Amino acid sequence: MEPLLTVVIPVFNERENLPLVLERVAAAPYDKEVVVVDDRSTDGTREWLKELSAGKASVPGLEPSRTRILFHEANAGKGAALRTGFAGIRGRFVIIQDADLEYDPSDYPLLLEPLLKERADVVFGTRFAGGGAHRVLLFWHSIGNRLVTLLSNIFTNLNLTDMETGYKAFRREVLERIRIRSDRFGVEPELTAKCARLKCRIYEVPISYHGRTYEQGKKLTWKDGLAALLHIIRYRFLD
Repeated sequence: MEPLLTVVIPVFNERENLPLVLERVAAAPYDKEVVVVDDRSTDGTREWLKELSAGKASVPGLEPSRTRILFHEANAGKGAALRTGFAGIRGRFVIIQDADLEYDPSDYPLLLEPLLKERADVVFGTRFAGGGAHRVLLFWHSIGNRLVTLLSNIFTNLNLTDMETGYKAFRREVLERIRIRSDRFGVEPELTAKCARLKCRIYEVPISYHGRTYEQGKKLTWKDGLAALLHIIRYRFLD
């Protein structure tokens, strides 16, 4: 029997956070499968996941029979990890879950409500339209995010408030129609552009957000912002 939900978790160097993230994912409601893709971590994450896969480590509440752990042999980026993770998914709905602690799996009911009510095909969790608790930090990062979202909206004719959000939920059928080309963080504008091109019913819901500083391991930089601008233009025309 297929699960209601597949949670896809791209991972790179999150040894400290990943066990707690998996525990929170397991505790979230809904019948689910969990797909973890290690993007050639070098901080011990990969070794711990191999122990988890072999049954030598465990996570409270996580069902081994409903968990798949996949490994990249070379670091390729978030987009590549999602491409790997989306292959063979069985859930009716799919949520992308980052492996840090910035996004809280207790928000899954918010993300899934428009899908369960058959109002939406895709749901974005927005950090900029109310919602739960938000950590206050990184002014210029938030300004860059809003500018990137604005440019994305111009090219897609959407009115999103948070295109770069790490929380996106999909009907499985939508992802089956999308070929991910981006290997790295360009996957966010790519998914947005391709969902718009498919004329998906896209909803936004407010979520909580517990952002990290760069000292705490945040990976996005201004270079990723510049790359996002190029990807927005690229995927306006490229399938």
